[in-house]
Amino acid sequence: MGEAPAAELDAVLGGGGWDVGTSFEGPPAPTGPVRLGRNVCYVVLAVLFNEEDGVLLVQEAKPECHGRWYLPAGRMEPGEGIVAAVRREVKEETGLECEPLTLLALEERGPAWIRFAFLARPTGGTLKTLEEADAESLQAAWWPGDPRALPLRAPDILPLLTLAARYRRSPPHPPTLPQDLPCPLLCLRLLVAFANDAGDLWVLLATAGTPHLPVVACGTSPAEPHGGLRLPVLRLLRGCLPPDPRPGPLGLLGLQHRAGGPGGADGVCFNVLLSIPPPEPRSPGAAPPEPRSPAFRWWHVEEESLRGRILQRLRATVPVRS
Repeated sequence: MGEAPAAELDAVLGGGGWDVGTSFEGPPAPTGPVRLGRNVCYVVLAVLFNEEDGVLLVQEAKPECHGRWYLPAGRMEPGEGIVAAVRREVKEETGLECEPLTLLALEERGPAWIRFAFLARPTGGTLKTLEEADAESLQAAWWPGDPRALPLRAPDILPLLTLAARYRRSPPHPPTLPQDLPCPLLCLRLLVAFANDAGDLWVLLATAGTPHLPVVACGTSPAEPHGGLRLPVLRLLRGCLPPDPRPGPLGLLGLQHRAGGPGGADGVCFNVLLSIPPPEPRSPGAAPPEPRSPAFRWWHVEEESLRGRILQRLRATVPVRS
């Protein structure tokens, strides 16, 4: 594989993690650590089914949505792991214990609000009844029919239910769960691929130090020009690839987070995959656009098994929704 980062590629493609380090490509990284409750908000949500294919729903107790129904969900707390937050929210709102199986989708609304939607399975506990209503929820129920027949808190759960049903029938991506690795910031590790119609494949590498997959930091304020998840990716690609690249959608390969990381940071590194389409008119033997900067180079993937893994993952990632 020459100077390609073999171990890093293997880990990322397999849904694992890799050390983030302290240097980033693209715009300067934010100076302060990411802190829940201060400059970011993480929300967890769980989709659970019983043996009769009923979906677990919660009747809300909050004044603004009192009596309406929703999937069990809530904000992560400082110093809390992502999987631990899923288990806590499901227990508090439904009375049931659960085990997360895979991330179904990663959703963002603005530069510092991120929701982790999981498929999970019940492992114990007792379903919450109206007699046990509290500030977390009024009750929980296994709903056997179309949730649209209920007064829902919001319809944004409907696409997640579709993803969950599809995953149960035929998983479109491998099980994806957070890896316990520290990260001080919100950032993305990028596996940028270029494939032509002749079957050739290239991967974009950063060349500073040992060649590696580029890592870009995300801002946590609307005032920051590189806030959000997709914008820093576009800024990096526009700065290093001519002409103005129009990459495909982001697909999540894995994520890294450690509760109470360095300095109490609550950062997350998202390992994402995206493709750069060949220019038009298409040529079967097209080569990737030459990087503008020596800080980047394309690595031609010659190993058949690795090329197959990357191409397969281009069709099988966790969706990132904005």
